[in-house]
Amino acid sequence: MGRQLTYFLSDLHLGASYIDHPLEQERRVVRFLDSIKDSAAEIYLLGDILDYWFEYKYAVPRGFTRFFGKIAELSDSGIRIHWFIGNHDIWIFDYLPRELGISVIDGESIRQIGGKTFFLAHGDGVGRQPLSFRMLRSVFRNKFCQKLYSGIHPRWTIPFALNWSHGSRKSDDFPHYAGEGREPLEEFAKTYSGPQHIDHFVFGHRHIMLDKEVAPGSRITILGDWIHFNSYAVFDGEKLQLRQFEE
Repeated sequence: MGRQLTYFLSDLHLGASYIDHPLEQERRVVRFLDSIKDSAAEIYLLGDILDYWFEYKYAVPRGFTRFFGKIAELSDSGIRIHWFIGNHDIWIFDYLPRELGISVIDGESIRQIGGKTFFLAHGDGVGRQPLSFRMLRSVFRNKFCQKLYSGIHPRWTIPFALNWSHGSRKSDDFPHYAGEGREPLEEFAKTYSGPQHIDHFVFGHRHIMLDKEVAPGSRITILGDWIHFNSYAVFDGEKLQLRQFEE
């Protein structure tokens, strides 16, 4: 077949303190990436790939060695890799793009893939979100706040951030579909009124697996996660399929 397929995955949350066996989770992700290296033309990482990441100018947070190595290997082999910033891995600046040879996208993107139009985003910046979440998101993305935060020693910021994440999500918090008319990303896709028809809306963020028609000729795919589902989507030029990695 050769490299003809496009893969989408999100919400790996690598390094999360609430995951029981984080090293095995990272190895599982690496095994999946290794399994698609001969078929993938492009890979889209749709946010929250890392549970926490902050790039300092002269220091690199520890961990993720196997994952970063595999991403660099795939990129070096010619696979195009696009990393969308999520609400956990917000603070990616220039180090990862330069070292791994990937593109980093902050926000949503409309792209032509195999003759189809895709609306791609992590999902935290679209649809109906709680006011408290939107306010916190604006603080985290504020350049001045980021500058102040970078002046604090990592020995304090990294444990603080990981504890914050642990408090906001537990590994046994199983994600659920909010229901017809209440699922925010689905409602966004249903009411989207952009300048062009969208064949596929693809999101992460919600930690649910969803593949559903939202309008004639238009579908939404929410990618699940690698905490509960080990899930991803693959596009062969005609059909987008939501799958789970099984070894």
